[in-house]
Amino acid sequence: MRRLALGPRPDPLPWSERVVNLCWRAPLFFLATAFFGSLSLLSSLWDRSGRVQHGIAQRWGRAVTWITGAKVTVLNGQFLDGRVAVYVANHLSYTDTPVLFGILPFQFRIVARHDLFTIPFIGWHLTHSGQVPVNVSNPRASISSLGSAVKTLKSGMPLFIFPEGGRTQTGHPSDFLNGPAFMAVRAGVPIVPMALTGTYELLPIRTWEFHPVPVTLAVGEPIETAGYSIRQTEELTQRLRAAISQLYYEHTYLKPLGTGDPLPDDGVPSVRLEKCE
Repeated sequence: MRRLALGPRPDPLPWSERVVNLCWRAPLFFLATAFFGSLSLLSSLWDRSGRVQHGIAQRWGRAVTWITGAKVTVLNGQFLDGRVAVYVANHLSYTDTPVLFGILPFQFRIVARHDLFTIPFIGWHLTHSGQVPVNVSNPRASISSLGSAVKTLKSGMPLFIFPEGGRTQTGHPSDFLNGPAFMAVRAGVPIVPMALTGTYELLPIRTWEFHPVPVTLAVGEPIETAGYSIRQTEELTQRLRAAISQLYYEHTYLKPLGTGDPLPDDGVPSVRLEKCE
């Protein structure tokens, strides 16, 4: 099938795409997830470091991204050098996770919503490969799990997190939680901002029909956290959201909500600061 340019997703999809999804893409997506999930579980019997399981997850990510029909481009890949840092991206789609596993060329751990750990195969892999659950609905549990994430960073393992706490329903970046800034400041490591474009059009929330479009991961310059204190996590969160939003709107057809103009370099509107992921 001809690969489409990035633009608004048709609603409904053309019948030819729906047939391909029903007969090929969706079944293969679930079969590949089950296959690689089973391999991951088997490898967990002897792989206590999580290194083998991470390699399996990378192959799963590349396989299912290919199945969806998306072609992925990385911009500013020199910043993906594996430094110990908190890597942060906007959250558009269920396909964000396999795309990132397939792209990021180093071992890392994910800080993920606790309810994902209950999903068959995906949740089992997350649990056995040492990923870090966070309960965004329970502030005390959230702070405790962030402490576990800080220990992971201090042990020399990079972390990845979606700061919005869930997928966007509009295609635009949502408000950011303070978790990434908190972890980075506590661990004394930089934050690497990244913007995904295309995955919302590929597979938006509340559908399992893929619409193959180009996907881009644009990586920004690392944000150093030296000099920031815990009391400044809100300020750092604003800076992080501004960086990711600017990267996002530079590489998508969408315009910032309510303005139609690029976001200012010094901040973003309506950032929610009262929650800590």
